[in-house]
Amino acid sequence: MRELDKLESQDMRGALEAMLLASSDPVSAIDLAKVLGAAPGEVSAQLADLAAEYADANRGFQLREVAGGWRLFTHPAYHDQVEALVMSWDTRRLSQAALETLAVIAYHQPVTREGVKAIRGVNSDGVISSLVDKGLVREAGRDPQRTQAIRYATTQAFLERFGLKSLRELPDLEQFAPDEESRKFIRERLSGRSIESTLEEAAADFDEERELMGTDGVEESYDE
Repeated sequence: MRELDKLESQDMRGALEAMLLASSDPVSAIDLAKVLGAAPGEVSAQLADLAAEYADANRGFQLREVAGGWRLFTHPAYHDQVEALVMSWDTRRLSQAALETLAVIAYHQPVTREGVKAIRGVNSDGVISSLVDKGLVREAGRDPQRTQAIRYATTQAFLERFGLKSLRELPDLEQFAPDEESRKFIRERLSGRSIESTLEEAAADFDEERELMGTDGVEESYDE
């Protein structure tokens, strides 16, 4: 009986590996269990064992639980080799501006374009549109307090890209920075600052500048 149980366990692992290889998106233990006709708890245990097995054997791939499901990833140690093979990877790299904008949205979501600009200090409309096209950012309703401006939030693909189970696992902001200059920017502009306080400061600076110039000036409009 024990040999039969062991064989069934191995068969289940093989089936799980095959299904995970066939899926480009994370698959939940519940969905996998439905296909196998097994208990979700049993499938979760098998997945955890597989993940540990791959890690112990230092395989070229890893099994991780991200975005509410399980997915196979290439091992980070072989990133350079994978990057050299898959040349199109370069088109999916994020620029410094994209990383900064994504960090603002991730830590202050939902946030409007006006809010992102208030924190970054530059117009980020083009960058936000690019992040939406890449599937990392989505529209998340409108802000009733700011002329129905569109608000933005991160997507499930964002969680997958950064290997997160949920937004609660977001790392320190500085870990997004590719270099010291970006880390300094994040420390000064992004960490621990609310959108409201930043917008108020920006409005106060504008009023002060207008008063010094002795003119009412023309207020800048925001295309949301």
